[in-house]
Amino acid sequence: MGTHKRSPVVLLLASLTFLLFSFAHFCRAVNDTIKQGETIRDGHSLKSENNYFQLGFFSPVNSTSRYVGIWYTFDQKAVVWVANRKSPISDRNGVLRIEVDGKLVLRDGNNKLVWLAPVTSSANNTAARLHNTGNFVLSRNDSIDDSDANTALWQSFSNPTDTFLPGMRVPVSSKIGVSNPYRSWKSATDPSPGNYSMGVDPNGGQQIVIWGKEGRRWRSGQWNLQFFIGIPYMSNNVSSFHGFKISLPDETGTMYITYKPPTQDLFRFVISWEGKERQLKWDDDKKWLPLQSEPDPDNKCELYNYCGNYATCDRSNSRRICNCLEGFKPKFKDQWDQENWSAGCERKIQLQCQSTNRTSRENGKPDGFKKLKCTKLPDLATLLPSEENTEACGKRCLENCQCKAYAFVTGIRCMVWTGDLIDMQHFQQFQQAGNFPFFYRLHHSELDGGRKISNLVIVIICVVVASFLVASLWLLWRYKKKVKVSSMPCCKDKDVAIFDVSKSKRKEFSADLSGPSDILIDENQDNGPELPIFNFGVVAAATKNFYEGNKLGQGGFGAVYKGELPGGKEIAVKRLSGSSGQGLEEFKTEIILIARLQHRNLVRLLGCSIQGEEKLLIYEYMPNKSLDNLLFDATKKAELGWRSRLDIIEGIARGLLYLHRDSRLRIIHRDLKASNILLDAEMNPKISDFGMARMFQGNQNEANTVRVVGTYGYMSPEYAMEGLFSVKSDVYSFGVLLLEIVSGQRNTTFRSSDHTSLLSYAWRLWSEDKAIDLVDPSIRDTCSPNEVLKCIHIGMLCVQDSAVHRPTMAAVVLLLESETPTLPMPTKPTYTFLRSAIEEEYIGDAQEIVSSNDLTVTVIVGR
Repeated sequence: MGTHKRSPVVLLLASLTFLLFSFAHFCRAVNDTIKQGETIRDGHSLKSENNYFQLGFFSPVNSTSRYVGIWYTFDQKAVVWVANRKSPISDRNGVLRIEVDGKLVLRDGNNKLVWLAPVTSSANNTAARLHNTGNFVLSRNDSIDDSDANTALWQSFSNPTDTFLPGMRVPVSSKIGVSNPYRSWKSATDPSPGNYSMGVDPNGGQQIVIWGKEGRRWRSGQWNLQFFIGIPYMSNNVSSFHGFKISLPDETGTMYITYKPPTQDLFRFVISWEGKERQLKWDDDKKWLPLQSEPDPDNKCELYNYCGNYATCDRSNSRRICNCLEGFKPKFKDQWDQENWSAGCERKIQLQCQSTNRTSRENGKPDGFKKLKCTKLPDLATLLPSEENTEACGKRCLENCQCKAYAFVTGIRCMVWTGDLIDMQHFQQFQQAGNFPFFYRLHHSELDGGRKISNLVIVIICVVVASFLVASLWLLWRYKKKVKVSSMPCCKDKDVAIFDVSKSKRKEFSADLSGPSDILIDENQDNGPELPIFNFGVVAAATKNFYEGNKLGQGGFGAVYKGELPGGKEIAVKRLSGSSGQGLEEFKTEIILIARLQHRNLVRLLGCSIQGEEKLLIYEYMPNKSLDNLLFDATKKAELGWRSRLDIIEGIARGLLYLHRDSRLRIIHRDLKASNILLDAEMNPKISDFGMARMFQGNQNEANTVRVVGTYGYMSPEYAMEGLFSVKSDVYSFGVLLLEIVSGQRNTTFRSSDHTSLLSYAWRLWSEDKAIDLVDPSIRDTCSPNEVLKCIHIGMLCVQDSAVHRPTMAAVVLLLESETPTLPMPTKPTYTFLRSAIEEEYIGDAQEIVSSNDLTVTVIVGR
């Protein structure tokens, strides 16, 4: 009986559940889909399932005309597609519907046809759905949920207006030819077709092009399977610009350009009514953030062929933005001088192969090619994919007199130009996008003439310099000019020479410096470079008797003073103190090493002086002092931009490579740190302080010492704990220095809540994929993320505990100079966490002398 009473209740609940389910399904269907017989009237709309896109009627700002379009639900002004852009509706009685024959149409209040979706094939039972990508798709009703473009009878993605969305496919085919499906609005408030279009030109390498009334307005440069080579920022691996791909050809030979965002953020590309292609990203501030705009309104060089044929455009040139290629001259000089560059340039000398004189053409010297870098490759190239390298490409070009230039680009292969060279742009920085050697054809005299002029200039300079030196030596010998030094009590009323380079003095000094064979490079000192021996009184006078106001720095070795010799030459004088611990052995080592080392990134020793206990080294003066003076000063570090820091890193690496591999003997510096890197007037780095350096002979790779010398924080584990040093010890110090340059913080004084050294902090950020947080805040907004991350990666490889795992300096230089190197993964530098224990062990043993601050302490080291 009870069961019979409950049956109607159960039945009622089941019916309600079924109705609710049916209603929910119906609401969902109406929300993003319109089926045959259904309509969307003005005031109603469809929304995609993810609620990102909305389709319906809208009016632009300050307009009463009605259009059917698609926009973002959270920003109605961001319209991405318009159906009836050529035929607006004047009232609010428009209707979008699928008629009985399956066609998607738009009619006005008078039932007049306004717009019709051009279907690829007929079908009666159809439906149209607004997908989550923003694509409005008309298909057969049984495949309405299928996102495959091949099942669509019509779709808005194949009939775009001014916006390119992720998920769109732009066809690229030589059979189709130029494709420009994206058309700008006529104005900011008028969706009708405007003056600019955007699309793809497949000829001579696929590239994106913007067209205007006069023809091409901007182009991206050719696609090399990774990025468009005419857009420099795309080569910097900035994630928001990546995602473009071109598919392999299908059965019809057609390829498709697609874009997949690298993140979950919303992106769109728009050809604006002013003719600019913009990439926009929806940011956390609920607004569209512009990531880039092409052409850049502040860069005239991006306007197509702005400087005319055979000319390059360089926005960084303060004197003249347009310049003819070498071997060419302005076509109309008067216009060129008035900054009207549209006519471009013409050849100074006709090509040999085009000479009308047959004898000259056949017997004369052949044309050659001039190499050019940092340049956006010209437009309208011809591809020769069968040529497999630069040499083969150049040979094909040379065989064809109509060939004006060639380039071999990985991913595109051989490119040649048989027409005029147009739309060339010089990139301000040497970036990967412009790092494709480009060779253009010139008459042989244009190539040889430059060499002849250069040789002539060199000869004249050599003759003048030689004459000057001969005259100077003769005058010095003839008059024996002396300098009066009145500031030194010991030298008062005495005349002293600036320096004495007599043979006897040099032999005497050489004998005094004679020592074990591993100190001297040659047994005969006279065979090496001549090192001037300065008179102590002259050096004292040059530094104003070592006046405190002239002191450049103070270290464990003593002090460095600025001085000025008679004649105005500025010098830096290193005065070794008696308590420095640097004895005669270290002094002789530094003299012999630096005097014989010749490299642009090593400090230049001008001479020396010994008088009693006084030992002086005279160096070239560095106006920017040492690296630590700028790098670790909160008020000065901003002077070191990222480009300067990268140049300093590369310069130090090249200097160490010279010491380790290219000098006559392998030299280990053993005390590489920021205070031992000097900076000249152009901020070029110079490695200094060779007092603790050791030399290897023959095939010797490492050595052991019972006394460890150097600076804590820069010493490798095997050296600090075992006294074992090698070229890999310097590599470790270089890695520490590299991380200091990137971060702007000292490793020896770094302290944080969780870390006692910069290396342990760097490893934590590296392991958590937050390495960019290590970058000095003063350069974080202006540096190249790709270059910075590469440097940090190299630094982590250099500070690995095992010397075997660290790269050589040759490998480091190669990695630094490579655009996209393949880098191995580093291991955790555990030594950085044992620093306190190491200090206690060695201090307690009292056998090792080290410095826990940034000063260097040296001792006499057994050779």
